[in-house]
Amino acid sequence: MDRIRNRIGDTGSAAHTLDVLEAELLSRLAEAPPRGLDLVLHAGGRLVTSGGAVPVAALATDAGVSGNHLAAQFKAHAGVTPKRLARIYRFARLILAVDARRPTGWPELAHTAGYFDQAHFSREFKDFTGHTPTEYLALRRRFPAAPGFPPDAGPMPAD
Repeated sequence: MDRIRNRIGDTGSAAHTLDVLEAELLSRLAEAPPRGLDLVLHAGGRLVTSGGAVPVAALATDAGVSGNHLAAQFKAHAGVTPKRLARIYRFARLILAVDARRPTGWPELAHTAGYFDQAHFSREFKDFTGHTPTEYLALRRRFPAAPGFPPDAGPMPAD
């Protein structure tokens, strides 16, 4: 504010004041994005399009950075690590594929969502829902969702 006041001075007209203010605002828009944001946007976009199936190590290698650097940038800009984001997208892909009105083939759904072993799938499922897949399905059948829920796109809340 002091810089703007100094540029306007005591005798500045309304038009001059608006010109100075506009120039200040435009200069702020033209600032470079925060360091690392492009990396996070690119890697995050790959996680979105793959439904969390791209290994985080591959994201780091493709970007030419270490896994620790990628994780630090994600944490700084998105508030979560890329591994956590991948888990969210992978689980969302799985849970959105569940149709409680039909028989559910958990192994096929898990494989399609990117889970490669049953123990990993079961652990993740319990972490996200607090239930085993069988318990979750029983609850979904007992308390059917409202039309249009769960939503047909995007990740489910992780916590």
